[in-house]
Amino acid sequence: MSQGETTCWTMIHAAAGGNGAERSAFAARYESAVRAYLIARWGRQADAHELEDALQEVFVECFRQGGALSKADSSRSGGFRAFFYGVVRNIALRFESRRARRLARNTGADSMLEQFEGADERLSQVFDRAWAQAIMRRAADIQQERAESLGDDARRRVELLRLRFHDDLPIRDIASRWNADATHIHREYAKARREFRECLLEVMRFHFPESPGEAERECAALLAILA
Repeated sequence: MSQGETTCWTMIHAAAGGNGAERSAFAARYESAVRAYLIARWGRQADAHELEDALQEVFVECFRQGGALSKADSSRSGGFRAFFYGVVRNIALRFESRRARRLARNTGADSMLEQFEGADERLSQVFDRAWAQAIMRRAADIQQERAESLGDDARRRVELLRLRFHDDLPIRDIASRWNADATHIHREYAKARREFRECLLEVMRFHFPESPGEAERECAALLAILA
């Protein structure tokens, strides 16, 4: 990647340094994974107000002076995904401790924290899946943006992927709907998938700019999560 090109780590360091645009970009990129994790962790126990408070506290913790992002390290094992998961988990624990203290004061009941013991593996999978979905959406957005500049055939391939994966239509049905030769649609489908993978690798290189091999491995891992 070129020296001036934005990566996950340049965005993180700029956000940690107070850059408003990069902070907004960071929150927009990762909010969905945080929200999915908190909903899975708390279910019906958290009202909408508490959920939004926790969501905001995650980003406050990231952006405050000396906060989480200032400690993020690109050499850390597992990349930023593993680091950020730890931040989100700690905020969830903080809210649960507050809730437990309120409950104990008001009712004298025992702590409710025990219900989360042993659930970390399942909840980390929820976070990973939401993270993977966010990555896929970003890759799809990039493919759509490229298609707009490449013309009708490229836009049609984006639509082909949507019909195949979102609507779960077989290729033969898509060919029939489009009044097109099925063999041609199969070839276009293969090309569309290659184009999507290129976009996905671009997103992975954003997160692993100094390690093409790690970007490839993370790409395979995320596809496996969503399989």
